[in-house]
Amino acid sequence: MPRHPSYAPSVSGMSSSLYSALAERLASRAGEVYPLHVGDTWMEPPEGCRMEDFRVAEYPGMHRYAPVQGMPGLLDAIVERVRAKTGVATERSQVLVTTGATGALGAIIGGLVAPGEEVLILAPYWPLISGIVTAFHGRPVPVPFLDCDGPEALVAAVRERLTERGVALYLNTPNNPSGRVLPRVWVEALAELARREGLWLLSDEVYEDYVYEGEHTYARELAPERTLSSYSFSKGYGMAGNRCGYVVGPEDAVAQLRKVSTHSFYSAPTAAQLAGERVLRGPGEAWVAMASASYRDTGRKAAARLGVPPPEGSTFLFLDVSAHLDEGGLPGLLERCVERNLLVSPGPSFGPFPHHIRLCFTCSPPEVVLRGVEVLAGILRR
Repeated sequence: MPRHPSYAPSVSGMSSSLYSALAERLASRAGEVYPLHVGDTWMEPPEGCRMEDFRVAEYPGMHRYAPVQGMPGLLDAIVERVRAKTGVATERSQVLVTTGATGALGAIIGGLVAPGEEVLILAPYWPLISGIVTAFHGRPVPVPFLDCDGPEALVAAVRERLTERGVALYLNTPNNPSGRVLPRVWVEALAELARREGLWLLSDEVYEDYVYEGEHTYARELAPERTLSSYSFSKGYGMAGNRCGYVVGPEDAVAQLRKVSTHSFYSAPTAAQLAGERVLRGPGEAWVAMASASYRDTGRKAAARLGVPPPEGSTFLFLDVSAHLDEGGLPGLLERCVERNLLVSPGPSFGPFPHHIRLCFTCSPPEVVLRGVEVLAGILRR
């Protein structure tokens, strides 16, 4: 008897619910709801950079395929921006425009990681990176870093989990979900470790412009020969629905990534690339300055109400709620939140954190977010 076709074992074990299995229940709730589990912004992109601002008469062919690498105008705008931000010499051949940073990281893992090889991931981490590694038949290896008290401890934590199968190290700063900004000496230590051990350094830069304390360090300026940096118009400019981002790295590596992107999403949406070029060459910096000030204010108010340190960057708070769990554990706490029209993300979505929750303080207007924070404070008796 012929066997029935099966599924990839690595994918079969993956969860299809990234943040909360309770999300669908919120839609049926009466009254104001607080969906603080989704990492997005409530603000629209800058005026002049929205889909309503682009017409076929002005951009004939905007509904056709774009070039696989990216549209020439956008590539040039990216090169100019990356050179200015990082100080690293960058050419078009080192850039690939992708379907968001998600597509960028998918191309990176698909191009650099063979089945069974390991990617060390600083944890807590953006949830999709673990799934992307798994989907490409690699093995994600979480490296918890919240308790590290310096670069030496961080390097020791990575070394402890590094085996002969390790080929890459992923870091995300400013960090989703913790709001931490890795100090420069920490990133320097990771870059040196990657160089000594022959690892690729995968640097997730999507919150580069949202730093409220400290300073953002670009890993690529420290180890350009082995760093692949991913960026996103989603977080930078409120364009999550456009699905446009990019990756910058060594020319030979980007050529391999382009093979993966061609055979997965082919090219990023043409209209989204038009919007991306316009925002980089126009109102992008002013919009970021306005958004960053708003995010900083809301994040600090939310943190103060919950009695935790303010976020150093990104758009999230990551709370240890172990002292507030009863016999129902974390699922019970999430149930109590839903009963109050509130959704937050469970810690295990971000790594080995069974007693944590994440909330996004930019997914709704500030006044709505802060009312949701007040609900959470009541549940946590703070």
